[in-house]
Amino acid sequence: MVKIAICDDDAQAVARQEAIVRQSLQKAGIQCALTTYTQSGNLLADLRDDCFFYDLILLDIEMPGLDGMALARQAQTVLPHVRIVFVTSHTEYAIDAFELSIFRYVPKDSLETKLAAAVTDAAKLVELETGQSYVIATASRLEKIPYRDIAYIVRDGKNARVVFSGGDAKVRKSLQQVFEELGSPEFLFIDRGCIANLLQIMKIEGGVAVLKDGTRLPISRSHLQEVKRQINLFWGAHI
Repeated sequence: MVKIAICDDDAQAVARQEAIVRQSLQKAGIQCALTTYTQSGNLLADLRDDCFFYDLILLDIEMPGLDGMALARQAQTVLPHVRIVFVTSHTEYAIDAFELSIFRYVPKDSLETKLAAAVTDAAKLVELETGQSYVIATASRLEKIPYRDIAYIVRDGKNARVVFSGGDAKVRKSLQQVFEELGSPEFLFIDRGCIANLLQIMKIEGGVAVLKDGTRLPISRSHLQEVKRQINLFWGAHI
């Protein structure tokens, strides 16, 4: 079950988006729980004061009071893994949206095609992440790391080191073995000695993968084109 919120000060726009979301996810065979808002302050109160949880939030940008940009920043502090889609007529905000690590930016004149694709892709990613984790056996304990928390895995001598939010752990397995055990499309080799999590990559800058936490991972020349191709296949176009 994917939990979705739609927030737009135009009630007709909310109704149109809701219809597209329900139709596209029904077509994809994905169940959703959908809540709508016409006041951004109400959504923020539900998130901050009442601990509402959403996997995906669709936001207009130009709204009275708290605008979509400010609301997105606030939402990300409460729900660090939430995916946000901006649905707006104001294309001049596209660069700012990218800097906020927004999942997609959908112009309102392309709702029928681009919103359906954005919501379906986001919902599939939520389902992909749900329940998936990697178990690391250390000398003293077993540690279960959710896939979405894994940033990257690097070669450490004959072993591998898994770097995740909150720490890292050495695994007495080869990098290739860890890759095969993960067995999920969001992990890919960006270098012979490094596997990156596509969910953590914010952008490719030259020959470097920049992660959400600011970590910069060099991509080897031999892997660069394939990494870009895989990212495009995985995420699709942002706009």
